[in-house]
Amino acid sequence: MQTKRSMVLTPSKTRKYLIILWSLYALPVVAFVVIMILIGHGKMGFMPGFEQLENPQTNLASEIITEDQELLGKYFIENRTFVNFRDLSPYLVDALVATEDVRYYSHSGIDMRSLARVLVKSLILGRDEGGGSTISQQLAKNLFPRDTIVSRTSIGKAAHMAVMKFKEWNTGVRLERSYTKDEIIVMYLNTVAFGGESIVGIQSAARTFFNTTPDSLTLDQAAILVGMLKAPTAFNPRINPVRSFHRRNTVLGQMEKYGYIDREVADSVKQQPISIDYNLASHLSGYAKHFRIFLSEFMNKDKPQLPGKNAGILEWERYRRDSLRWATDPLFGWINKNYKPDGTQYNLYRDGLKIFTTINYKMQQYAEEAVEVQMKDYLQPAFFREKKGRTNAPFEDISREEIRQILYRTVRWTERYQHLAAAGVSWDSILQVFDQPVRMQVFSWDGPVDTVMSPMDSIRYMKHILRAGFMAMDPVTGQVRAFVGGHNYRYFQYEHVYQGRRQVGSTIKPFLYLLAMQENYSPCEMIPLVPITFEDVVNDSTYTPRAPSLKFEGKKVSLKWGLATSHNWVSAWLFKNFNPENVIRIMRKMGVTSYIDPVPSLIYGPSDISLEEMLGAFNTFSNSGIYVSPNYVTRIEDRYGNVIATFHPRETEAISEETAYLMLTLLRNVVDMTGQYMGEYYAGTANRLRHFYEFEGELAGKTGTTQNQSDGWYIGLAPRLTAGAWVGGEDRSIHFDMLGMGAGGNVALPIYAEFLKRVYADTTLNITQEDEFDKPMDFFLNLDCPDIAEAGSSGFDEF
Repeated sequence: MQTKRSMVLTPSKTRKYLIILWSLYALPVVAFVVIMILIGHGKMGFMPGFEQLENPQTNLASEIITEDQELLGKYFIENRTFVNFRDLSPYLVDALVATEDVRYYSHSGIDMRSLARVLVKSLILGRDEGGGSTISQQLAKNLFPRDTIVSRTSIGKAAHMAVMKFKEWNTGVRLERSYTKDEIIVMYLNTVAFGGESIVGIQSAARTFFNTTPDSLTLDQAAILVGMLKAPTAFNPRINPVRSFHRRNTVLGQMEKYGYIDREVADSVKQQPISIDYNLASHLSGYAKHFRIFLSEFMNKDKPQLPGKNAGILEWERYRRDSLRWATDPLFGWINKNYKPDGTQYNLYRDGLKIFTTINYKMQQYAEEAVEVQMKDYLQPAFFREKKGRTNAPFEDISREEIRQILYRTVRWTERYQHLAAAGVSWDSILQVFDQPVRMQVFSWDGPVDTVMSPMDSIRYMKHILRAGFMAMDPVTGQVRAFVGGHNYRYFQYEHVYQGRRQVGSTIKPFLYLLAMQENYSPCEMIPLVPITFEDVVNDSTYTPRAPSLKFEGKKVSLKWGLATSHNWVSAWLFKNFNPENVIRIMRKMGVTSYIDPVPSLIYGPSDISLEEMLGAFNTFSNSGIYVSPNYVTRIEDRYGNVIATFHPRETEAISEETAYLMLTLLRNVVDMTGQYMGEYYAGTANRLRHFYEFEGELAGKTGTTQNQSDGWYIGLAPRLTAGAWVGGEDRSIHFDMLGMGAGGNVALPIYAEFLKRVYADTTLNITQEDEFDKPMDFFLNLDCPDIAEAGSSGFDEF
């Protein structure tokens, strides 16, 4: 048994215990200080430096803006757009502080009371009370994410997490020294994720869930979004509306508790059901999908490289075209021509650029509606009816072996084939896979259809769907107002304005007539309507163009009648009297860069040319003989609003003002001409714009139809708007049987008409039927002349 004396501590033992106790107290403090010093000097992994804190790098979405200041779409890896503090709803800031960091305005990055709460309740009592992170620390985690190193032991995991938290404390304190409280809040809201990479930042969240802007968020909406910060998926109002309802009310309770709203307001809003207006942004949503992808690819073009020794004519032709565009169009390959001040390349998907396009939002909407009305309600049902029950449908004029090769070529374009081929599956086995019915979703004009069919049958079905392209531009500025590369980008990604090149048919004929106008011929010039035969010296043969009708054979007809009715014999007469090389030369001056073969069949338009090229060339007639290149973008701004690039169209005086007006006169007759000769009726090929659509203003244009009705075109000129459409099958062997259904005046012209009807009806666009084409000063033209006359009656020499 111990005595009382033995229990008394000696002075030396007292000092020893005191040293141990103070050491135990000081050790964590010293360890904490040492760890923070090591972290601050980057000895325990990456830490942002001063420059990185002052200029944190985040992925920002680039915005595509229309000329009428509407958001057309975005390019993004993370759909994030920065806003300023003044752009935030006060409800949003109050809800954030009340819920996430109530002492935000009184601490300097670390909330000691919150940390003590976490230590006592979470670590000692074992209750989940949150992590105690301040808004500044959460911002640090957003800007400089935690590393992904994973330890296998529980001790290692705990140590790793502790180091991460210390780093966030350190960075949070440093952020507080570099930014004001308001700046930290807006930086946090700009960087926080509300659901994956497609909804990052408060701007995207407000637009996605409520179709509004951050400054217009209501109390209810602000509480819903702040409630999502704890768990974006669990409290997503679209996926989990019940959880979102309760979480929103928790946020409202916090706001009431800390005096941001009174009880009556809180109780009233808590009774409201969850209501959202969901608009998830994606590359496949909204208008002008083909245009947005086209613009991205156009701006990212590489400098053209010389084709290899074994390259074919198509590769060399593409090299020539792209080299010319690279040299003359600053927007073509802009990403690879321009660099940031630090010498790095711009990135459309990361750098938060603002690209101000020439597209008019309303006109783009009207153009897409016009395409859908014509294709969905008229052309496609008619095409299905015509091909129904045919063994080779939708193909015509080719053998079964040729059909098989087309289908096999399409098989090789599919992702299914590429995955199978990459796995080493043989061609025969792949074909067996493509013949097995599977569940799939296919395109229809009424929306995707769930069905069961073999992949091969689905390819044949999709071949039935007719394709279309449409573009509209301002005649003077060249600014492109509408760009419809096709319909439903998800299923039809090939673009038919810039990328697609198809035979242009009779839309090439005005350039033949242009040569005659330059040689002082009049639209009233009378020529004999007789067959014209060409000799092919190389092949020792002859060639005589066909005529659509022989009812006026042997008569004399005016040039204006020849173009209005698109008669091949008149075009053949012009071709034989004027050097075809001159036709190509003038088309080059008017912006056509595609290859054109100077052969007699040129009058049929067999050359493959893009809609963009044809529209730019025709626009020269409206623009007093000045060719102006189609212009897609006016300026680009960086993420800070600095203008870093401006763009202007190229202008070239291609033809004289007087000649351009003569051509307008000829092209107006394509729309206006109607008449009778000896009981036989005739009309311009675009006259339905008058008698069916009942347009009254000045209009000009040209229809075009290629062999077998494989391509239908219409290029239309109005005094203040130039527009054109192309319609056809994916392959040239896919077409209507008869000219009456497949002609350009039946398949393409209605798209133009539907578009123009909507434009005229919208008074805000200031384009009316009272507009007139500009006429040269002191220019007189007498068109009071017959369209058709008996041979020898006009006084002109016989051909």
